[in-house]
Amino acid sequence: MFWLYFVIFLTACLGAGATGGLFPPDSWYRQLNKPTWTPPDWIFPITWFVLYFCMAIAGARVAELENNGLALAFWSLQIALNGLWTPVFFGLQRIRSGLVVVGFLWLAVCSTLLALWRIDTLAGALFVPYLLWVTIAFALNAEVWRLNPKEAQ
Repeated sequence: MFWLYFVIFLTACLGAGATGGLFPPDSWYRQLNKPTWTPPDWIFPITWFVLYFCMAIAGARVAELENNGLALAFWSLQIALNGLWTPVFFGLQRIRSGLVVVGFLWLAVCSTLLALWRIDTLAGALFVPYLLWVTIAFALNAEVWRLNPKEAQ
């Protein structure tokens, strides 16, 4: 049953990740002022694939356990917010709104990590790299907002 759950969770992750293909970085983003520590574009798909794989494993592990309702609710919330950020930031070109979304995403990922950890330590640990990456994303989004005051909406 684990593998069925894994496929379902991975499909949800890839669905959220598909927004990156629908709203890729374009000339608007390339012209923005960005901090010197901005990762190169090629890092993002590799990192997200690894994170999505870990997130799917964590979800599948917890799906088989009792008392998993809160953890799965938070998992669902974080993947919805994950899929929302790209259309807001790249599609609508709303830097400040993107910052709000990634802020809520950070809270949701942190809550998911804690809820997972409570019932399965490994599942919670699999969310640690994701929380780190979303922390970097929040800081990057905040810096882009600060460095582009005329574009900041």
